[in-house]
Amino acid sequence: MLPPLAERLRPKSLDDYIGQSHLVAPGAIIRRMIDSGNVSSFILWGPPGVGKTTLAKIIANTTECQFHTLSAVTSGVKDVREVIERCKAEAQSMFSKGRPILFIDEIHRFSKSQQDSLLGAVENGTVTLIGATTENPSFEVIRPLLSRAQVYTLKPLEAPELQILLDRAVSGDEVLRKRGVKVEETTALFRFSGGDARKLLNILDLLEQSTTIGQPMIINDKVVTERLQENPAAYDKQGEMHYDIVSAFIKSIRGSDPDAGIYWLARMIAGGEDPEFILVGGVAFGGGGQVDDAFGEGNPSFRHADFVDDVVCGVGQQQRVGVSQADVFGGEYDEPAGNELRVFAAGNHPGEPVYASVRVASPDAF
Repeated sequence: MLPPLAERLRPKSLDDYIGQSHLVAPGAIIRRMIDSGNVSSFILWGPPGVGKTTLAKIIANTTECQFHTLSAVTSGVKDVREVIERCKAEAQSMFSKGRPILFIDEIHRFSKSQQDSLLGAVENGTVTLIGATTENPSFEVIRPLLSRAQVYTLKPLEAPELQILLDRAVSGDEVLRKRGVKVEETTALFRFSGGDARKLLNILDLLEQSTTIGQPMIINDKVVTERLQENPAAYDKQGEMHYDIVSAFIKSIRGSDPDAGIYWLARMIAGGEDPEFILVGGVAFGGGGQVDDAFGEGNPSFRHADFVDDVVCGVGQQQRVGVSQADVFGGEYDEPAGNELRVFAAGNHPGEPVYASVRVASPDAF
């Protein structure tokens, strides 16, 4: 059985690596580490499918250091200590060509005690730690470990980078070459991918498997939309996305951008966010903390119960919200007759990234 397309096309060197030029372009920090063979401890933070594990595997392939891998999902303190003991023996060996590297995938899933067990080995140079996480390290990684490892942020792939990946898959994968792929449109494909390279390749896998043998594999907006049906909104009620999206919502309010405010509001509601958190948290911060002003009798355009019933429940039923109702988010509109704002536009763009300028640095802000 063939491995998935994403695994078949996994880059083996930095020359084949797509994206993250701020880290791996000639002269960039991680490229310089790899070229010199002196790799410092660091944590790779970014959304799924942007190349964190691939980058770690490239380091393993190109350095002469011993390379060990642990998954925080399946490993415990005992596993960590066993690997560290092996690393100590390797570091003291006369055949050692560098400090052993320990790669921990999903490091944010390690408990405090598991992270504590790494401190001594990282501190005294027994191992070089490379961690990968989809969650904000400020939330999930203990401060003593953060002080010993630099954090590097990986970004979602942009459309030109997704195009490079698509071209490489169509021309470089043996299975797709045999299918005679015809790329007519890429808008839906890139939108459904949401900057996630793995997701784009998985979509191509799905299209290939659902195309009748002997027929050309067509890629256009209609085919992609029909085959995928729905693109679930990216949201996490407990993790980093929870704070980032409400932060974007709040900053949209403060910036008097009701369209952006409605979009982020719809993302939260579609993700199942608690309406009380949206109302009390969002309006309080958006209004500079003046909850009473927002909910008080002096503001007839805004009522707590009416807002929950008409807006929150209406969005859940994919109804429409009039532009006049957007003025509670800081906009000022003279509503034209029949002018409405389709809140569920978020359904067409469910994976838009929250850019650094509107993200929250710490959950303590809430």
